[in-house]
Amino acid sequence: MPVQTILTVEDDAPIRRGVVDALKYAGYRVLESGHGEEGCRMAVRQEFDLLLLDMVLPGKTGLEILREVRNVRPTLPVIILSARGEENDRVAGLRLGADDYVVKPFSVNELLARVDAVLRRSPSRPTDVECFDIPDGRVDFARSEVQFASGERVELSERELELLRYLAKHAGRSVTRQELLENVWQIDARGVSTRTVDMHVARLREKLRDDSDEPRVLLTVRGRGYMLGLANG
Repeated sequence: MPVQTILTVEDDAPIRRGVVDALKYAGYRVLESGHGEEGCRMAVRQEFDLLLLDMVLPGKTGLEILREVRNVRPTLPVIILSARGEENDRVAGLRLGADDYVVKPFSVNELLARVDAVLRRSPSRPTDVECFDIPDGRVDFARSEVQFASGERVELSERELELLRYLAKHAGRSVTRQELLENVWQIDARGVSTRTVDMHVARLREKLRDDSDEPRVLLTVRGRGYMLGLANG
């Protein structure tokens, strides 16, 4: 079963560290932020399975973040972290679509139990793409290769596979270079050159025999990024 990822947005550093450590010990992958603006950007752009969201944050409040998240990810599981005196915020958060809340101070066992319960009753994320067809061939993720009708096989690197898999899982929409850097390379894209993405796409087009002047598989979306040009097989 794939490791599930949890984004924790909490400005109190000791509390955040305790939550992050507990989640990692329980086997989750964890993303974290201590600021509202950064947390909101991560919440709407990165790939994860559940959001742990503090209500009182610098830069942008938890309610503001939740409102933006619900606009782009209506089914994302969200658990509110709130202090005892923030009942109005908890109620507002639940009305905006939060799945549950935990009142500070809370025990690690309580938090993990609520996380597990919310994830179990939430819709599963789409399964990973196993393969998809391209002109004159097929990309096989299990074998890490492109298989052409002629019988030729071309090996793909792990990064190339992850890039293709991400585009395939989001087929039908354009994906920005920044989004790819954050979810495929797992780095903060602010201030990072997007040429890294462009160079990988150029190499992939060569391996897929996808004409760079008139691509049919890895389409360039001018001013944004890239899109997979074929439906998944």
